[in-house]
Amino acid sequence: MRFSAYLLLMVFITAPLQAQVVTNKIEFTEADTLRGSLRPERSYDVLKYNLQVKVEPENKFISGYNTISFQAEEDLPVMQVDLFRNMKVDSILFRGKRMDFDRQHDAVFIDLEPKVEKNAVDSIRFFYSGNPIVAKNAPWDGGFVFEKDEQGNPWIAVAVQGTGASLWYPNKDHQSDEPEEVLIGVAVPNDLMNVSNGRFVGKEVLDDGFTRWNWKVNNPINNYNIVVNIGNYVHFKDQFRHLDLDYYVLPYNLEKAKKQFEEVKFMMNCFYEKFGAYPFEEDGFKLVETPYLGMEHQSAVAYGNQYKMGYLGNDLSGTGIGLKWDFIIIHETGHEWFGNSITAEDIADMWIHEGFTAYSEAVYIECRWGKEEALEYLKGVRNNISNTKKIIGTYGVNSEGSGDMYYKGSNLLNNIRSIYNDDELWWKTLKDYSEANRHKIITTQTTEDFFNAAIEYDLEPVFDQYLRHAALPELQFKKEGDHILYKWQADVDGFNMPVDVIIKGKEIRLYPNQKWQKLKQQINSPEEVQVKEKEFYIKRTNLKQV
Repeated sequence: MRFSAYLLLMVFITAPLQAQVVTNKIEFTEADTLRGSLRPERSYDVLKYNLQVKVEPENKFISGYNTISFQAEEDLPVMQVDLFRNMKVDSILFRGKRMDFDRQHDAVFIDLEPKVEKNAVDSIRFFYSGNPIVAKNAPWDGGFVFEKDEQGNPWIAVAVQGTGASLWYPNKDHQSDEPEEVLIGVAVPNDLMNVSNGRFVGKEVLDDGFTRWNWKVNNPINNYNIVVNIGNYVHFKDQFRHLDLDYYVLPYNLEKAKKQFEEVKFMMNCFYEKFGAYPFEEDGFKLVETPYLGMEHQSAVAYGNQYKMGYLGNDLSGTGIGLKWDFIIIHETGHEWFGNSITAEDIADMWIHEGFTAYSEAVYIECRWGKEEALEYLKGVRNNISNTKKIIGTYGVNSEGSGDMYYKGSNLLNNIRSIYNDDELWWKTLKDYSEANRHKIITTQTTEDFFNAAIEYDLEPVFDQYLRHAALPELQFKKEGDHILYKWQADVDGFNMPVDVIIKGKEIRLYPNQKWQKLKQQINSPEEVQVKEKEFYIKRTNLKQV
């Protein structure tokens, strides 16, 4: 389908399903292991970043330092800090002295003398400079974006999820560790503004024609969420309950933005109800217009959807429902709960970010237009699922799984809701999950255990089939003599997911397992059994009569 001329458009429309993640690999290198594993040289907990950077638009050049405050989890004689090999290490200071270091791939190994003892708190200051990688097509490949706006002003941004924040600043580039606080100072030419994460805490006019814009993040934050957004921005404000809403857009789009961003309050009302309060109220919420489509940068969500409904005016579901709302506003803000507040420890579990966030699209639809339209949307987006690779990637080597993590992940959650068969319990469990794991770094097992605990039915085989195998479970029917038989064909031993069907106009719950069972209802053929396919994402097969 994706290789036909007709469906080149679908490749374009479904691009966000593959965005912002590393290309799936089968073989891994030493560089992958250095990036993806928690080696002894990474046995420290980052407490704070103080990132001070100067951005020179004409030269596409950045320079500055990051002061990394940390606590050693073990004795630490050598410390790994990550920075892409094309960037220059100018010097590294530890207790006022320059340290020796060694570079391997995109990792920098620093000799700490004397070693930092277990549980001790200390810091290094890492000076660096260079021309960072420029993204060819952000956000689908990581890097800086150096563009001009319609009035000829520099318009600069960065998007590095999957590729790695160490593309442009030194850090411990692993999802398992987030600084609890970040100071971000970005110096830009005097006629431009920089917008970063957190709260604006003032600006300083420097002596060289540059102005430093200072921001402070008061919550734990993923490395890839830390950003610069540089442009000739104008700013306007709004409010939702106790949450400050700040918007930074190009001046000629101001009136469009004021109209389009009204949707934020509808969205927040829904997400507060279903997921709990916005996780970063101390830092406020921002939408920042960017020269690329969008990204979930914490408290500074990147917006580039051209003030259109749907995804750049298109509907990912093919139902028309996706054109009722702005995809980037809803999807990228959904990540504030799933991905930014709740973070997967290893990138292999990125479905925790993308599956739940893709489901937040349906949640928003249900809040605005009802459950039937939400179910129709979830069914429609199945056309974007390939079912050729498993959702969970390989652990310890910086490898995510299939792009099916988005909409196969969201349909998995819809399956589980249907298994619950109790919407009050479902919404309570989903909200409890969001609130109990607020600002936490978790695993797939954490997620499975949480949703399993709410009901007596064991969900483990269901999670296992949908996350760790490519194929859908197949519900098979056949006629044998006067009887209709049914069973599951699945990769997982013991797979026995219940499923709802309609027989002679009546809804019935079946409990198939992997052995043939006789249907109690008297019917003439398997075709008379209608699976409730909006509620259950499965493959259904009628075998030949025996």
